[in-house]
Amino acid sequence: MEQKPIQKSNKKDLYQHPDYYLMDELLSEEQKLIRKSVRDWVKAEISPVIESYAQNAEFPKHLIKGLGEVGAFGPTIPTKYGGAGLDYISYGIIMQEIERGDSGIRSTASVQGSLVMYPIYAFGSEEQRIKYLPKLATGELMGCFGLTEPNHGSDPAGMTTNIKKDGDDFILNGAKMWISNSPLADIAVAWAKDEEGIVRGVIVERGMEGFTTPETHNKWSLRASATGELVFDNVKIPKENILPNVKGLKGPLSCLNQARFGIAWGALGAAMDCYDTALRYTKEREQFGKPIAAFQLQQKKLAEMITEITKGQLLAWRLGILKNEDRATPAQISMAKRNSVETAIKIAREARQMLGGMGITGEYPIMRHMMNLESVITYEGTHDIHLLITGMDITGENAFN
Repeated sequence: MEQKPIQKSNKKDLYQHPDYYLMDELLSEEQKLIRKSVRDWVKAEISPVIESYAQNAEFPKHLIKGLGEVGAFGPTIPTKYGGAGLDYISYGIIMQEIERGDSGIRSTASVQGSLVMYPIYAFGSEEQRIKYLPKLATGELMGCFGLTEPNHGSDPAGMTTNIKKDGDDFILNGAKMWISNSPLADIAVAWAKDEEGIVRGVIVERGMEGFTTPETHNKWSLRASATGELVFDNVKIPKENILPNVKGLKGPLSCLNQARFGIAWGALGAAMDCYDTALRYTKEREQFGKPIAAFQLQQKKLAEMITEITKGQLLAWRLGILKNEDRATPAQISMAKRNSVETAIKIAREARQMLGGMGITGEYPIMRHMMNLESVITYEGTHDIHLLITGMDITGENAFN
């Protein structure tokens, strides 16, 4: 059924980017131009409608085309395959601007680029790249990524989804859950164990018999994002749909590293939006004869916010440099993802208090960001798991087992 567009809000998006340490001087002119392009699109297309879509728990499907046009789908994928061929700092900037608008919309872009396009590009055959990537880059095709299972989240090695040889084909059985984009996805990059217990990547196409994508309802978080399950009931997979160039957990985990890098930048976008909203509000809101920004407690909160945002910006920028040089380690990416989301969720909570009762309304974005971040702090590796990844990296001791 075709979705009815929600009427745009007349409220103007007045967001101003905080840059306390003059980080713009570290960006190229191209990177700043990319940021302006995406920011203008977010202000024009996401900001006027996102509160209504979140309130109605609907995904704004009409934004898909625009996400493709601003290069949000697979920005680092080479132009040969429809991507923008950008560097990783540009990718981070795009994710930051989109998550400034909404974490759920950034999730849509992250999944498409990092979890669907990236594995097809990195591990797929040339035929698979040519068949899928250009259409995924424009949003003509939408994809999702299937790793998490009902009984296996932080321990993906325990997955029970499996594929078995059947002549020239494979038979796929199992289920995945908490899958962004699944209800609207045309393809799913799913991970399953073969008969030898080795994890393999499989491209499952909408319409294959036995493949269904039940939608997840009643979410208090990421309400403007489409979330669901992947159910595989004796799905026949042609051998040309198996990703040929990777075996084992290295495949899905490398995809998660791509997504986590984007979140390290993206979550700071949500933090910046909350800070900018709180700063503007406290300058305008008067109590006891003066703006509440003149009171010490409000200044303390704002000063702490901009300090943490600045630290996060520097961490993300340095990580981007390392990623461009192919030197960023999974543990470094984990640290940045965890730090950015923790920073964002703390700032959202403080900002909500600073706005008083207005902070819980859809007049302002803070409560929506706060609820969204409760998911972001859990997905692509939980907050505590990322801490243990750092712990293992610095001690050499595995605390998972």
